[in-house]
Amino acid sequence: MEVKEKESKLDGNLVLEAVSKQYKKNQALHPFSMRMRAGECVVLCGGNGAGKSTILNILAGISKPTAGKVILNGIEMEKDKMAYVADIGYMPDEFLAQGEMSVWEFLRFYASLRMVSEDKIDQIIMQIGLVEKMQEQVKALSKGMRQRLLLAQAILADPELLIMDEPTNGLDPFWINEFIELIQILKKKGMMIVFSTHMMDVAAEVGDRILFIHEGKLAESLVNDGKDIPGFTRRLLELYRSN
Repeated sequence: MEVKEKESKLDGNLVLEAVSKQYKKNQALHPFSMRMRAGECVVLCGGNGAGKSTILNILAGISKPTAGKVILNGIEMEKDKMAYVADIGYMPDEFLAQGEMSVWEFLRFYASLRMVSEDKIDQIIMQIGLVEKMQEQVKALSKGMRQRLLLAQAILADPELLIMDEPTNGLDPFWINEFIELIQILKKKGMMIVFSTHMMDVAAEVGDRILFIHEGKLAESLVNDGKDIPGFTRRLLELYRSN
């Protein structure tokens, strides 16, 4: 996959400082801290309901933390949310678009919000392999195609921080490999990437740090040096099954 170089400098930093989330009596996320550098990929792993989506929703500015600070490139979300979210790309775990929109219309809508050119839309459509589907209605797409379309809108504007909730759900083996290749390219450009997954092989391939979340708490943090991917995958599987 070819991704054009972004002209602006990607030297930002992401900081979560003692971030927590409580819904009435339910503590969805206990105080959680994390720092990221440009070009780093952090993968969140854990069972359903562990708190991964809570972290991602807070990062994306969708959910307000009960306590703690979230800072991107020196901009604190609580103090200037519009500036904070301006350089974020977000891929949700559910497809909420109007089904009657075509693939082209869907991406044109998001491109207009981000002031992205139609040439970039064409490039992205080719990149995600939906050229033959560009005039097809979104509701007619398969699960895997919808996932690729969601990923396309998330990277349309070359965000400095890319956040994805279960991005590989519904992808076939070919597109999982394409996803891995794309993430590696985006990391080399300096993009910060955070996503959740149940696929430990994908986490081992692209994650610089793997964080296991359990009952709203950080249970384990592993650094991936990339030297033994098969061995690291086995280690992640062991931890995944124990959490």
